[in-house]
Amino acid sequence: MRPLATKLGARVAIYARYSSDRQSENSIEDQLRICRVRAEREGWQIVAEFHDAAISGSTDDRPGFRALQEAIRAGRVDIVLAEALDRISRDQEHVAAFHKLVRFAEIRLVTLSEGDVDRIHVGLKGTMNALFLEDLGRKTRRGLEGRVRAGRSTGRVIYGYRRVTGVFRPDGEPERGLREIDPETANIVRDIFRDYAAGLSPLTIARRLNQAGIPGPTGESWNQITIRGTERKANGMLRQRLYIGEIVWNRGHKVRDPVTGQAHSRTKPPSEHVMGAAPHLRIIDDAVWEQVQQRLARESAPQDIATDAPRFWEKRRPQHLLSGKLFCGVCDGPFSNADSRAYSCNQHRRGLCTNKARVERPRLEARVLSILAGQMMDPELAALFAQEFALEWNRLAAEVDREKGRLRRELADVEKRLDHIVEAVASGLRSNSLQAKLAELEAEQTRLQHQLLSAPPSAVRLMPNLGQAYRDTLARLVETLAGAEGGEALHAARELIERVVIHPAPLRTPPGITVEGKFAAMLMMGQPGLSAAAADTIARAAKLADKETPGGQSPPKRHLCDLKS
Repeated sequence: MRPLATKLGARVAIYARYSSDRQSENSIEDQLRICRVRAEREGWQIVAEFHDAAISGSTDDRPGFRALQEAIRAGRVDIVLAEALDRISRDQEHVAAFHKLVRFAEIRLVTLSEGDVDRIHVGLKGTMNALFLEDLGRKTRRGLEGRVRAGRSTGRVIYGYRRVTGVFRPDGEPERGLREIDPETANIVRDIFRDYAAGLSPLTIARRLNQAGIPGPTGESWNQITIRGTERKANGMLRQRLYIGEIVWNRGHKVRDPVTGQAHSRTKPPSEHVMGAAPHLRIIDDAVWEQVQQRLARESAPQDIATDAPRFWEKRRPQHLLSGKLFCGVCDGPFSNADSRAYSCNQHRRGLCTNKARVERPRLEARVLSILAGQMMDPELAALFAQEFALEWNRLAAEVDREKGRLRRELADVEKRLDHIVEAVASGLRSNSLQAKLAELEAEQTRLQHQLLSAPPSAVRLMPNLGQAYRDTLARLVETLAGAEGGEALHAARELIERVVIHPAPLRTPPGITVEGKFAAMLMMGQPGLSAAAADTIARAAKLADKETPGGQSPPKRHLCDLKS
């Protein structure tokens, strides 16, 4: 130990800190004041004062603490003075490391509570501080869990809500975690969910919001990650369960790397999540929420089994209309990019197929769209579908009628038995068993009446101009493909195409192509507002029509043409 450190005029550096969960800003000045008094009494010279405000003692990543250590290494300090050892750190490892630095620099560490700090203090106080942090953490989590289960929010205010203030508990303390719906931003949340459910991408939605001058949740511009979030972390606006009146807490926690000090987020299994009901905070209805979650699930990247990391390359959005839908008419292998503007057979490029056809992408896409708009509503195919649809719908309608008849018969029987009991009661009969039977029959009557009211209708009417409605819709789709919303139109158009087969052709003649369309998707595309029952029947009837015609012939689902016209 250097002799100067014990003499009058020794250079002292004072350190002060307060934690945001315990103290106020006045704590810093209070700590510095009482340390100055001690330094003056000892005759020490104060050469520096360091402090960290509102920073936990569980981390050593503090600007003031770092500056203090630099001053020690530079030899500018003989004594470090603090109110107590836990002001230096509450982490046992950090306290031990700082004490090693003090010993290496041959200076003193003095606190008003412990005096001269030695190894015993470091061991005992470090252990006590570590236990204190663990106990504080448990109490904090317990309090937060209780708040969530009571329907109160924790942490920041979620977009679409605002903080409720001016409410106090009986003991005079303010109520914390109260939220209410903010009408203005809640409408924006509804628009985002509605647009995504309608097929717009998060990028398109973000672009529209930015163009409208609407600030994002943080006051900055919108981006697609803010809207979509990530599946692994279950974050993002479209995954925020508070919008359906559910508070979810304890989905994850942060751990600090002991070497680098960097904080890392860790997710917790659903079994450890804490749920709280807050129906007064619901913004999105269940139907829209389910639509959005189903689309998010379809578009989410699959997880790697070994690393649990998302494989984004398997879920990249196709950039072109026919990506992944082109096949060779000879080997049935894929047609893919030969260069930036043309497709050719993969196997031919490897010398394994005789199909030399090479087609330019823009010309092929234009021809396929023309086929869809002009030929895929073939009258023969439409008649076949109409026949299959009628048969399928009549079968379903008959099932519904039979079920309704059964329910009506059961209801009539229950009502007849109820009349008998009511007559018995009116004539003076009284018993517990009679009352129980009456309650049982009344409950059964209510159940049957509810089932009859909720039974589906027996008929549905399709628009008579199916072909024209489809053609008009596709014409608008073709126009939109070239516009600003081309990405969304591209996705919709791809849904109508099953396969495009490229056939070889004689030298210097354009190759032939076969387009196979998804007939059910085309029909429903021209039916806005179609009921779920009718849409389901269309899908099943189209599958039946795709299998074979009533005479056993293959349906005319394929349309062969070339690229000349």
